[in-house]
Amino acid sequence: MVDWAAASGGAERVKQKTFSNKKQKLVVANVSPDGDIIDCVQSHLQPAFDHPQLKGQKPLEVPERPKRNDSFESNTAEIFQLWTNGGESCPEGSVPIRRTTEKDVLRANSVRRFGKKIRKGVRRDTMSSDHEHAVAFVNGDQYYGAKASINVWAPRVTDQYEFSLSQLWVISGSFGNDLNTIEAGWQVSPELYGDNYPRFFTYWTTDAYQATGCYNLLCSGFVQINNKIAIGAAISPRSSYNNRQFDIGIMIWKDPARTLVARIGSGLLVGYWPSFLFTHLQSHASMIQFGGEIVNSRSMGYHTSTQMGSGHFADEGFGKASYFRNLQVVDWDNSLIPMSNLHLLADHPNCYDIRAGKNNAWGNYFYYGGPGRNSRCP
Repeated sequence: MVDWAAASGGAERVKQKTFSNKKQKLVVANVSPDGDIIDCVQSHLQPAFDHPQLKGQKPLEVPERPKRNDSFESNTAEIFQLWTNGGESCPEGSVPIRRTTEKDVLRANSVRRFGKKIRKGVRRDTMSSDHEHAVAFVNGDQYYGAKASINVWAPRVTDQYEFSLSQLWVISGSFGNDLNTIEAGWQVSPELYGDNYPRFFTYWTTDAYQATGCYNLLCSGFVQINNKIAIGAAISPRSSYNNRQFDIGIMIWKDPARTLVARIGSGLLVGYWPSFLFTHLQSHASMIQFGGEIVNSRSMGYHTSTQMGSGHFADEGFGKASYFRNLQVVDWDNSLIPMSNLHLLADHPNCYDIRAGKNNAWGNYFYYGGPGRNSRCP
């Protein structure tokens, strides 16, 4: 065992140290300013390799990337995670994993559901009263991935069991029990992380959020290959109202080796989902969705004040509203192409709304979000 007394004090740096047991070797990389402990775990001993079909294997080589269209790329400030503020990373051959603590598990409203989304995680109708969305989507074709840049905020979440997220969804199957989705973006989730920091996250399911899949690395499935990005760790810096904006690029695509790959930023390959995890997504996606989602628990008897995006409506525009820009999809030829036939939907536009546009600098883009409860959203 490691003596964690040296780790007390939250933001204090912890000297790197290693220890071994029969199963694995860990390097304590850092105690993040938000209190997270990041462990460096040998790549082949990460949770993914507990899966029966991955036992004894090692991560695949770096996959082939889609052919890029850089015409909409712009110079944006580089975003870091809090635990890397001093330049930290894990040693080659290992991956950073946010340690799950007893407090994390006890915050969950169900231990059995810890690390899993409750159902209705994809907007498919206007009847969902607890999950609310402001999204853009395309369907009606075969899609092999998607890409967008999303600016990062720290929206207020007013109830422990609510969240606010901004992400892209890669979707296939019906909206019944066979729904396959892969998701990535940023989220604020007090239940999952114990604070109100925006954090980079991934999610997957192959049965409509019932039994399969989870956030981040909380179950076997997603294989991480990057030693600098800790999935579930806080993002810094964040955008601020009428001030500087910071965004992250997210891309998910299906590579020729029949895996589904996640990338963050300009070139950081985070990892991949083995194709055997899925049914419909082994072939292609039938819908790509971008946007925001919140949970409205109505715990006080009225609509939540949990914010989506920046907490401001779309018509406030740049520097004030949250945005997605450079929306693209990956086609059958492994090429990134601009969006066409983009549809917009807001479940409750008086609470959270969305407005789209297109220009030479950002390509297809949209602003979205809102404050939740207000005079028009009781």
